[in-house]
Amino acid sequence: MNRAVRLRMALVGAGIAVGLVSVPMMTAATVAAPAAAVGKVCDATKYGAKGDGVARDTKAIQAAIDACTAKGGGTVTLSKGIFLSGPIVLKNNVTLDIAGGAMLLGSPDHADYPELQVFRAPGRQSLISADHATNIAITGGGVIDGNGDSWWKEARATPGAGIVGTVVFRPRLVVFNYCHHVRMSGVTVQNSPGWQIVPYYSDDIVMRNIKVLAPYPSPNTDAIDPFSSSNIVIDHVFADVGDDDIAIKSGEINSPGPDAPSKNITITDCTFEHGHGLSIGSEIAGGAQNIHAERVSFFGTDQGIRIKANRDRGNDVSNISFKDITMNQVKTSILISEYYPKVMPAGPVPAEPVQRLTPHFHNIRIENVKSVNSPWAGVIVGLPESHVVDIVLKNVNIQATKGLQVGYADVTTDGLIVSTTDNSDPVTFGPEGKITEAKTEAKK
Repeated sequence: MNRAVRLRMALVGAGIAVGLVSVPMMTAATVAAPAAAVGKVCDATKYGAKGDGVARDTKAIQAAIDACTAKGGGTVTLSKGIFLSGPIVLKNNVTLDIAGGAMLLGSPDHADYPELQVFRAPGRQSLISADHATNIAITGGGVIDGNGDSWWKEARATPGAGIVGTVVFRPRLVVFNYCHHVRMSGVTVQNSPGWQIVPYYSDDIVMRNIKVLAPYPSPNTDAIDPFSSSNIVIDHVFADVGDDDIAIKSGEINSPGPDAPSKNITITDCTFEHGHGLSIGSEIAGGAQNIHAERVSFFGTDQGIRIKANRDRGNDVSNISFKDITMNQVKTSILISEYYPKVMPAGPVPAEPVQRLTPHFHNIRIENVKSVNSPWAGVIVGLPESHVVDIVLKNVNIQATKGLQVGYADVTTDGLIVSTTDNSDPVTFGPEGKITEAKTEAKK
């Protein structure tokens, strides 16, 4: 039997009316294209790169980067071939252009990736990095391949390998550390040992028309992880990975602080196949604000819309919107939880004092969502001391086996349809869960 409801209810308690929150699209900071493309052209083969997939081309590629930098900037080109390399570092006003038919392939030798502090924790140098750099770009129709298989095997055999600070974390693939005015376009980024693309404490970033790939379920191969970064455009990105398709972060677990927020991020016209969906969190100790996603399609991901934290890693998450979203065969369509890595408690839980790392999710709008063939419509659950509040579901239509669960949350709906195929209630309530301003409609 297929059951559905359109929910319309009065506010529970005190007779207070709850209106729809208004979340305007962010007025994003102007994202300037780097000036790196002008100036000298440095062909890596002229500096000794072989591009034969056998010889290490690390020194030659870095020499080309350094030569362009010495001339005030320019473009380093990798023409057709497989350029086997250890870590390289981009510098001010440099574009790395990887032509169609060319691949920058990470060295399989783990010793080529020095151990160092990465994001305040033990890690290894990434294949491509930039540190305190301005006006940099990675362009072209080629491929950046992290050669991650041997790292994944090692991670699967190591307890805690996916938790930053627990072990010496595997290399990420592309890291922009305290950088400004960054552009990525045209390239395919794939098979990172760990997270794939990470802007860390960086500003003014554009990632457009790129692919990010890793076999499912390769561990911790998040596609794009903005970390305490601002003014970011993620547009026309295709991601098919083993972990989060996007994970917006801003601090580690039990962070002593201070932590900067991630803010002013737009995600538009993207397609995600496999992975854990579009996530905010879980490590969000600096908070996250002004994040807006539109025209995003999910197919076969574990989650679709996902906001996650816990008492040991949270902060203010607000002014968030998801609009014009389609999902097919997404295991959990909407997952908003302050209990990560758990989804929700089994029953009532005691309140705890509000601390610096207590998550506070509010002012969230989810609009024009269509999800079909979903095993679970989802969950919206906060903490007893910090409910999820000011969250609006407008024109949300989910066809799922199991319905939507709401607890420690105040949800407003306008045109919510949840259809279930397991003969269960379309919406169920845990402790202190409320839905208001709802319309009801029975559907067989």
